[in-house]
Amino acid sequence: MGGFHVSINFITDKVNVKVIGRVATIEMNRPESLNAMDSEMIRGLVCKLKEISESDEIDIVVLTGKGRAFSAGGDIKTMLSNMNENDFYPVMDSISELIVTLYSMPKLTISAITGAAAGLGFSLALATDHIIAEKNSKLAMNFIGIGLIPDGGAHFFLEKKLGETKAKQVIWDGKMMDADESFALGLIEEVAAANLQETLDARISDWLSRPVQAMIKTKKILADMHRPYLLKILELEKYSQQKMRETIDHQEGIRSFIEKRQPRFIGK
Repeated sequence: MGGFHVSINFITDKVNVKVIGRVATIEMNRPESLNAMDSEMIRGLVCKLKEISESDEIDIVVLTGKGRAFSAGGDIKTMLSNMNENDFYPVMDSISELIVTLYSMPKLTISAITGAAAGLGFSLALATDHIIAEKNSKLAMNFIGIGLIPDGGAHFFLEKKLGETKAKQVIWDGKMMDADESFALGLIEEVAAANLQETLDARISDWLSRPVQAMIKTKKILADMHRPYLLKILELEKYSQQKMRETIDHQEGIRSFIEKRQPRFIGK
């Protein structure tokens, strides 16, 4: 994953970072669009994660979304544009860099989910070590609804968490799941019973009372072991997604989404 020197100085107000003691909170900051991820936000996240990776002061990283949602997924304008692979692949490369950086960073990572975590937003959460979701949050691997495949490494993470057969079912169904359903499947680690912040604070203080360097070392060993496989899947997703963007079903999926009607798919 190149471009390190470029990413590290990338400035954007679409990502906020707050550090308290040994904990860094990274907040996606596009609340008006439910924190939909455009290329600027993606690059901002990569930059912040790389900066935090370098810091010896920080042990825990919390990923959140400002406002009513964690993230509704990839920015619809990117999907709508008729960009060819020359424009599309750099976006996918940024997503890959984000996911690999997050998955293998030498910190303990937590996603704190409120509202929607859908599509790429859900993939992003899956790349962290521990997902806490508010009881009434909505999680969806909903790419299939617009004739696309999951990206952001979702094939890797879902297969790891669920096994091949269940992963296929979740991807093919693409349905909205609440926190309890996601937890029962094994997609998330914790449901916040009452207050998300309280549950998050309890998890953080528990981890901060442990020999955290030993925890991080275990994470790194497993991440280093699986990293080549994740890179391979990200590459497969990138080329396959471009193929899906060229299908009639995808065009119909986007049109029906905009026209707020049921799509009529023909398998082409």
